[in-house]
Order: sequence, then structure tokens, then C-alpha cells
Amino acid sequence: MPDDLTAPAEPAAVPDQALDQAAPEQAPEQAPEQAPELAPVAERRPTVRSHHGDDVVDDYEWLRDKDSPEVLAHLTAENAWTQAQLAHLAPLRQAVFDEIKGRTLESDLSVPVRMGSSWYYTRTEEGRQYPLHARVPAAGEWTPPRIEAGTVPAGEQVLLDQNVAADGHDFFSLGSFDVSEDGARLAYAVDTTGDERFTLRVRDIASGEDLPDVVEDTFPGAVLTPDGRYVLYPTVDDAWRPYRIWRHEIGTPASDDVLVLEEPDERFWVGVGLTRSRRYLVIEAGSKTTSEVRLLEADDPTGDFRVVWERRDDVEYTVEHAVLGGEDGADRDTLLVLHNDGAENFTLVATDVPARAADGAAPLDAVPLDPAAARVVVPHDADVRLEGVDAFAHHVVLSLRREALPRIAVVDLARTSADQPWTAREIDVDEPLFSVALDANPTWEQPLLRVQHTSFVTPATVVDVDLATGERHVRKQQPVLGGYDAADYVQHREWATAEDGTRVPISLVWRRDAVTLDGSGTRAEPAPLLLYSYGAYETSIDPYFSVPRLSLLDRGVVFAVAHVRGGGELGRRWYDDGKLAAKEHTFTDLVACGRHLVATGWTAPERMVADGASAGGLTVGAALNLAPDLFVGVLAGVPFVDALTSMLDPTLPLTVVEWDEWGDPLHDAAAYARMKAYTPYENVPDDASSYPRVLATTSLHDTRVLYVEPAKWVARLRAAGAPALLKIEMSAGHGGVSGRYARWEEIAFEHAWTLDVLGAARG
Repeated sequence: MPDDLTAPAEPAAVPDQALDQAAPEQAPEQAPEQAPELAPVAERRPTVRSHHGDDVVDDYEWLRDKDSPEVLAHLTAENAWTQAQLAHLAPLRQAVFDEIKGRTLESDLSVPVRMGSSWYYTRTEEGRQYPLHARVPAAGEWTPPRIEAGTVPAGEQVLLDQNVAADGHDFFSLGSFDVSEDGARLAYAVDTTGDERFTLRVRDIASGEDLPDVVEDTFPGAVLTPDGRYVLYPTVDDAWRPYRIWRHEIGTPASDDVLVLEEPDERFWVGVGLTRSRRYLVIEAGSKTTSEVRLLEADDPTGDFRVVWERRDDVEYTVEHAVLGGEDGADRDTLLVLHNDGAENFTLVATDVPARAADGAAPLDAVPLDPAAARVVVPHDADVRLEGVDAFAHHVVLSLRREALPRIAVVDLARTSADQPWTAREIDVDEPLFSVALDANPTWEQPLLRVQHTSFVTPATVVDVDLATGERHVRKQQPVLGGYDAADYVQHREWATAEDGTRVPISLVWRRDAVTLDGSGTRAEPAPLLLYSYGAYETSIDPYFSVPRLSLLDRGVVFAVAHVRGGGELGRRWYDDGKLAAKEHTFTDLVACGRHLVATGWTAPERMVADGASAGGLTVGAALNLAPDLFVGVLAGVPFVDALTSMLDPTLPLTVVEWDEWGDPLHDAAAYARMKAYTPYENVPDDASSYPRVLATTSLHDTRVLYVEPAKWVARLRAAGAPALLKIEMSAGHGGVSGRYARWEEIAFEHAWTLDVLGAARG
């Protein structure tokens, strides 16, 4: 199942995620020595699927066996066919790759983050695929040191060089990365196949040597206890569900690790962490609709976790620790609980933690706490979705969403009573469309709040806000080489009307001199347009800057995002109205957005490509079946296009977890009928010769959307006469290739195909 891929992946100025090894000077796509003359034809081997009295013949289910030499041969043939069919685009791919590379400061570094007695940062070096993580000493100041890009700062201590760790591997991904409070130890985990099974290690930072501790097959999210003595980590079951939390004592064999928690309900994932105060260890268990949080005082990491509020179906909550002043002037340890019990868009309540008993008994002995005793500090607002809460020593920061845009608001605890509703001050961004979010803020007692904002035209900008005065200090804006000027580009929002009358937002960005408007603001002629959508998991596709996107915009392409239902742009109701029985709204919204862009003159069907990845691949695949005449092409990345087959098999990764999102077609005949009516693979017509061009991409080791889904879909499309191509990464997972240069090559491949289909493929 998809569950995580949202906006189209792209390289950051200084990537924090794993990216590959040696920097090629050109994209590696080379025409095969002997190009195949015919497209691969997957043999029809009928198997019958029977559920709820419905017998379905599936001709291509045999492609599921990735260990079969026949299947691997077929996938290899698909790659060869795609390569041959697109060989003429090699010069354009090279041009786009060179543009991305030429606009990127290859030797760069992130803004240093203060934690303890050091400033931590990542930096990249020209010609190397992955970043390295390092630190320099701090001298009591809170202004980050200025480090020139491309230099090695004095006093630098390298914690982890991903290039060294990735040496000898075709794929590399960094999962867990956590430094102990005293700065002496690093816990980190890596995946070298793409299957998202990570090997956890512990490093002594002073010596740079790894300790003997090695734990195989962990899940991302390991955390060191504040004393650095233990590391807690999750592991997954056979369905790739993180369901256990373990405690490892550093210096002991992994076989002695202690099972802290096992979650038996197959709908729930578990994860472990610390409150920002580092006062409590936190274990969160959550399904798509229900949460349960356990806490343990961090100075007693071998103790028993206690449930804060017992789980109740359809009630979600998170917990943060704060220290609030009461009317009596005394500070109180308080739990801030963000929940949706009777509050669709969530509300924030505060409940006191009982004082530690004279006999030393932990305060958490008093939990579960009584929800009825909680004080409302941020009331529910039907127009504002509360998304997160972060507590600092003297402030609380709220992450919220209003008018389809994410925002940050700050509560000054010195001016706020713990017994009254709070007043929050929003951090303003002076743009019509924008995204603003918390950046790294690891320290409890810090005078500055670090945020990051961006838009479709503004590169990612890191700002420190003085919590006392509100003064802002711009620390860095993502460098864009080659003379980028934001004034050359325009961002804009329009609204389409869906079939049921719902207004659906569309964001657009284009190069000012490439799209001609007449005096009334009408397009002089339809422009080539790439329409992206997602529409699941309450994930919002917020405005974001993209260096690779400039290669499209500068060739006259308009980039648009259809903010369809199933996402979270307009609050919880927007999500609920695009899931389960209402899932079809996601697909009809995309069609409505496409038709609006045609009707208002932005584009024409012969000039529009639909783009979606993972759950967004399902969205564009379903829209393709609903309106094949609306697009000239469909780009589907790791697409969830055989959703019904996957959701009928509870042994597959994530199936049971996903039933709350899509429905349970195995046990519910109505859910089965709904999913069968929209799943792209199920609904390819016998004659799809009039379908637009399709490019599907996937990875052999993807554990979220198995490669077999797009492989079967393309086989069926091609058998029905559709011009469909499949590209398979043979050493990657759900996120695709792992290196920044390799990733640029992948983007260049997709952009070249898009430009060619749109008729905008000039060099």
C-alpha cells in the first residue's frame, strides 16, 4: 500500500535523506546494442479470484513472483523496450540533467542547529552523491556559525559520512539518526537494498568507531535514552507493520534485547520517541482512525509505560509535555493533548501530571488520566485544522491549517494562564501562496524558533524568530544558480467546481514571459500543462519550490496541483470526503480540475499530462479510465493501480492497516464493489487504443506498492491497445533511486518524457 509518497520527489539544497555515490557527468541511459523491435507481451495465464459471489479472471497475476526467472526476464524486457522507445530523448534528458546540476550548489550545507554544546549540520560535496553529518563546537551563542559552502570548517567532527557507509552498494538509505543528550553516541540505521529493513548500529562519536552493537531488521525511528545507555527501536511483522518496540542496552548482545511493547491489533502501527522536554519517553500506537499514547519518565527507561488515554474507536490524539504556570504562580507539569473527540478539526486540552509522591513513586502512576478533567486551551474551530503542538520552556508552537495553507502560531506562556483559552500569534508570510513549518528545534530552553517557508516561486528559506521580540533573522535561502529571479515566475490559485458542487482548489505556477495573457487575464492560447494530484491520507500538497521544475517552466509548461478530496488541504472534512465510501470524489475532483483548466483556457486536452505517485498513481489511473480524452499523457510513479487485489490479501505488506483508508473488500461486499468500480487495473477497457500515452515507473524492492501492480497494469493496457511504457528500478524501493545525481537522472528521464508528450521538447 502507498501510505507515504506525496509531492514529487526532488533534491533539496542540502539533502537530509540518503542520496547515491559517484557523480556522473551525463545521464547513463544508453540505447541497447540491439533495440527490440516489438513491445514485450506478457503471456495470459488466467487465474480466478472469487469473492462475494464475484468471479474475476486475472491474466497477469503470475507476474507477482519476483523470484521467477520468467518474471525477471519480462521486467528486463520492459526496461529495454522503454529505453528503445525513448532513445530519441537522450539529448533532452542530458539537457535537463545538466540544467538541474547547473542550478544546484553541489557543495553546500544546511543551517547549523544548536544542540547541547555543538552546532550540528549536514553538508554535501561536489561529485559525491550523499551528504555527511557533522558538528562544530558552540561557545554559548545562539547565532549559527557562518560556514562557507565548499569548505571544511575548523573544528569539524564528522558523525557519519553517508558516502563511506554507502560504498559498494547500489542503493543506500539512512533511517534512524539520533545523538545522545551528552553528544557522545550516535544511533543510526541503514538500508542497502530498498526493502526498508534497516540495520541499527551505535557509534562512539569521539573515536568515530562503531561499537559491537548491531541489530538487524529494524524500522526507522530508533531513539537513544537521554543518558545514552539504551536505544529503543521498532521492528516490523511479516506484513511490514511496525508492531514491536524493543530496548537494547548498549554493550550487550542484541539477543538480550527486551521487548517493551507488542501491538496485537493488525490495524495499528507503533513508534517511539521523546517529548521535546526530553522528560518522557513516548510510545504511540495508531491506526488510520484511532490513537493510543504511552509515557514513561525518561530517567527510568527500564520502567513500565503507562497509557495516557485508553484508546477509543475513531478518537485520535497526540501528547506533548509542557510546564505551565497556574493561578497560584506555581509551575505545573502538564500534558497537552491534541485530539478530535467531538472536535472534527481537533482541539487542544491541558491536563496536569500529578506531583511525584514523597516515596518517589513516578507521577505517571496516576495515569490513565481523566479526559473529562482536561482544560480546553485551544477550542475547536470549524475553519482551522490543528495539526500539531510543540512545547518549549516558555512557549508553545501550534501547527495549523487555514484557508488551504499551512501556518505556524506561537503562544507565549508567560502571558497565558494555564486555566484559560490561549491567544496565539501567527507567523506571517507575505505571499498569496506559501508553506511555513517548524524546522529543527531540538533544545527545550532556546530563545529562537527556527521555521522554514517556501512557495512555488520562493526557494526554501530558513528563518530564526526571536521568541521574545518576534524579530526575524533569515539564516539561509536555498541557493539557485544561474541567475534565478522569482519575479520571472507567477503563482496563482483557482477553484474548480466538482460534480456535486464542491469547490476544489487548484494551484498554478508558470514563467511570466512564457504564458501570454490578454488584458483581461485570459490565456491567449492553451499552454502545455502538467497537472499533479495525490488525494489520500489527509496529506496536503502544499506550495513548494523545485529546482527541477524550472526546466519545465522555462520551456513554457504550466505546473498545476489539483488539491483533490482525500488530502487535508481544507481540514479533516476534506479528507473524510475522499476516503472509504466517498473515495470516488478524489478521482472526479481531478477530472473536474482538468476540465476547468481546459474550459478557462489554461490548456487543452492535447496539451495536458496528469501526474501522480503512489496513492496519487491510483488517482491519475482512475481519472484515466473516467476521462481518457482529457489528457495527452499520464505519468504514474510507483502507482497503487491494482488496489483491489492488494487489499484482498491480508498477508501482503500493510493491507490490514490500510482497510481504514480504503475499506475492507475481503469481508465487506459493499467495499469490494466500490473498489472494483474504481481500481484502474480492474477497469481497463477491452479497447484502450484511444488512451493517451502512459509511463509507469516502479522499483523491484518496493514494499509499499509492489512492482507487480504497475507491471500488471501496463501489461493489460498494452494488450488493450494503449501506448503504455514501464520503467523498473532493479535496485531501489518505494522512493526510487537513492542518490542525488541518480535522482536527477530519474527526474530528467520523466521530465523529458513529459516535455515530449506535451510537444514542448525543445533542447
